[in-house]
Amino acid sequence: MTIRPWGRIGRRVAGVLALSIASLSCAISAVAQQTQGQRGEYLARAGDCISCHTAQGGEPYAGGLRLDTPFGYMLSSNITPDPETGIGRWSSADFYRAMHDGVNKSGKDMYPAMPKIVQFGNRDAQVRACGSCHLPTGTGHDESAYVAGLPVAYFIRQMADWKNGDRKFGGIMIALAKAATEAEIKDAASYFASVKPRPWIRLAEAETVPKSFIGPGNKRLVHPAGDTEPMGNRIIEVPENEEDVVYRDPRSGFVAYVPPGSIAKGEALVTTGGGKTMPCATCHGRALQGLGDVPGIAGHHPNYIVRQLWNMQNGDRAGATAVLLMEPVVEKLSNDDMLAIAAYVASRKP
Repeated sequence: MTIRPWGRIGRRVAGVLALSIASLSCAISAVAQQTQGQRGEYLARAGDCISCHTAQGGEPYAGGLRLDTPFGYMLSSNITPDPETGIGRWSSADFYRAMHDGVNKSGKDMYPAMPKIVQFGNRDAQVRACGSCHLPTGTGHDESAYVAGLPVAYFIRQMADWKNGDRKFGGIMIALAKAATEAEIKDAASYFASVKPRPWIRLAEAETVPKSFIGPGNKRLVHPAGDTEPMGNRIIEVPENEEDVVYRDPRSGFVAYVPPGSIAKGEALVTTGGGKTMPCATCHGRALQGLGDVPGIAGHHPNYIVRQLWNMQNGDRAGATAVLLMEPVVEKLSNDDMLAIAAYVASRKP
């Protein structure tokens, strides 16, 4: 007799659950019964396709909207069902390939004109997209490298050095160099060689700097609590616009703080050698923008420049170029010298 009330409650709960399950089943059934067109409409609205593929005053999805990019401007494409000017003759496989591989119906690269390895990487071989770290502009971040305008032969040689162990610093690059194919490396080298270098680093000499910390992706960011701290004998490179950098948007670059007097000291070492080294222009060109297969270094990330000088001096970066050309250059440099050289070089126009 004592279990009857619980029995009644149990039956009521079971009834409520049955109704809930029935309602959920109806909802799932309704979604499942959506047409392909209805699902496509939902995705197009969610992705806000119309905002880019519609020019002001133009037909929806007919394209023609001017989009300014670091490579110049482009006009958005027509994605209406029009068989002549739109995608009316495209199959679902054509559209999928355009969205995932960046090629059009005829198999040609779509804009931005990046090879697959730069834009998407190679998932099967666990090779991440070059553009994810170095950006489509090749200007990179503080923790990566500035690769825009690097000579093809130099780029390929560095990948070979990572693969064979001559470049020991940079676990990610070692793994990628071993996994990427020769064709992928050549595609990436040709692409970045074709990208025009542009100013990306703003140098500022300062006695105090914003407090900072190492955030996601090994990037140095300004501390949210604010405040400042002594500059010390360091290079502090932080984003001009943190949101752009965190989301890897190539619209804005970095400010690099260096100790007062660093740029002038670096200029003396770079231009004359200062009795410790040889003038950088001997190999890198008068404007430090490269000479033949020797890469440009002007306007590159100063922390990266210091890392490379240090690695060459300590044997973590070997290879024919480092041993034959750079070993005597870095042999007598102190840490302070490297900082000064990096400050001056980074302040130059790339």
